[in-house]
Amino acid sequence: MKAIALISGGLDSTLAAKLTKDLGIELVAFNTISPFCLCNQRSSSGCVHGAGKVAKELGIKLISVNVSEEFIEIVRKPKHGYGSNMNPCIDCRILLFKKAKIAMEQEGASFVITGEVLGQRPMSQKLKTMQLIERESELEGFVVRPLSAQVLEPTIPEKNGWIPRDKLLAINGRSRKGQFALAKEFAIFDYPCPSGGCLLTDPEFSRRLKDVMLHDELTLDGVILLKLGRHFRLSKGVKLVVGRNESENGLLESAGREGDWLLYPKDDLAGPTALLRGGSTQDLIDLSGRITAHYCDLNGSVYADIFYRRAGGQESCLKASPVDEGLLKSLRI
Repeated sequence: MKAIALISGGLDSTLAAKLTKDLGIELVAFNTISPFCLCNQRSSSGCVHGAGKVAKELGIKLISVNVSEEFIEIVRKPKHGYGSNMNPCIDCRILLFKKAKIAMEQEGASFVITGEVLGQRPMSQKLKTMQLIERESELEGFVVRPLSAQVLEPTIPEKNGWIPRDKLLAINGRSRKGQFALAKEFAIFDYPCPSGGCLLTDPEFSRRLKDVMLHDELTLDGVILLKLGRHFRLSKGVKLVVGRNESENGLLESAGREGDWLLYPKDDLAGPTALLRGGSTQDLIDLSGRITAHYCDLNGSVYADIFYRRAGGQESCLKASPVDEGLLKSLRI
């Protein structure tokens, strides 16, 4: 018997896959890649590294599908709405299950397993919501949740004896004690995100996302920029992103596209790199320079020499006095 195991790289999906594999069921690990995932922050594109690590340790094949473009469209207008921030959890799960169904058919598998725990997440792991997700993904009755199976109605694989129901668990609710105990039993100690993670649940990131959606600026490469720095809305269609550390300064330099401006202090002055997008007037460049200067170590000086240029263009310099806190706060997203 073969099953598709949904693997995020987190603890719950790892435990579900390990438990199922130990029951003698052949598994194929399945993972979707999205720019909003936090399960493994070392991976710029999502969870593929974490899922790959789990699949390798379990000795099973991994299928990874990039759903970034499709997911951007879901974020724009989710059929089932958002959670407490900008997280369209129900629509996200439906997309994941639909892709898993395709993999199931292609791999000749008979069912899907997930690490979901009944009642653990308020939006996507309520019983009625789980049932809705199965229906809309056309997997009704074919999703086994090994960690919670005994507090749920038997699935088709359980009824048919494809997986022994009496060997499955009855974990439910918000507490994670059951998972931690099982992880200890399985000698699993290295898991990057024991309770999962998504940028769309983060309030600060959600504010930035709402802002770009309000100004009709949501694009895939724009999402990458949303992860970096401090964000300022200078006017309609114009944003400034200011790096917070050396790593972000370098990433902002590489994130620039045609028409963007890069601003930075002279070499002997400690300060950030900033990226100006959508603005080309001197007034906007001057304001961006003043915001950049605010984060420079001026060593008692009243201004900073801030250089600015477009990609491949000539470098210019302006003497910028830092903006005051009131203006800075009014512009920051």
